[in-house]
Amino acid sequence: MSKIFRAKFFNEMKKSGLASKICPDVWRQAWVVNCQAVGTGANSVKYLAPYVFKVAISNSRIVKLEDGEVFFKYRKSGSNRWRTMSLQVMEFIRRFCQHVLPSGFMKVRYYGFMNPASSIAMEKIARCIAQTLAVVKPARVEPPSRIWPKCTDCGGRLIYYASIVPLYMPASGTR
Repeated sequence: MSKIFRAKFFNEMKKSGLASKICPDVWRQAWVVNCQAVGTGANSVKYLAPYVFKVAISNSRIVKLEDGEVFFKYRKSGSNRWRTMSLQVMEFIRRFCQHVLPSGFMKVRYYGFMNPASSIAMEKIARCIAQTLAVVKPARVEPPSRIWPKCTDCGGRLIYYASIVPLYMPASGTR
């Protein structure tokens, strides 16, 4: 399924003229596609919410490091009882790194005019957005309707406005 998804995604990027801006190594990597149903998304939000302000695991949950194994405390989903698990150091690091954001990504933007306590009026924010869009001029692309369904709240048609595509960045050590 990963190969099919990658090929379809590549074709859509090619149609929109964005494929050349993506590093070619992306298309040669193995992709991981998770196709589990999430229902209304409530479970996804519940799973992701702890990562908004916290790291994947706090130091207080790491019990000990012994003979190349990391022992840490965790709670099973739906339970309040703490349990202890041990993993080989490299497996622990691999799992931890799955929760590290790529360079340039931010968890939460809580400074400047995006801060909830900001005294900047909404009119000023709207003017800032309008001025940004006047300079950036994002491409307006209409994807197939089967990908972008109607809004579940109001029933209106969702319109795809723009994509943020990573620019080609040569791997470090090349050139």
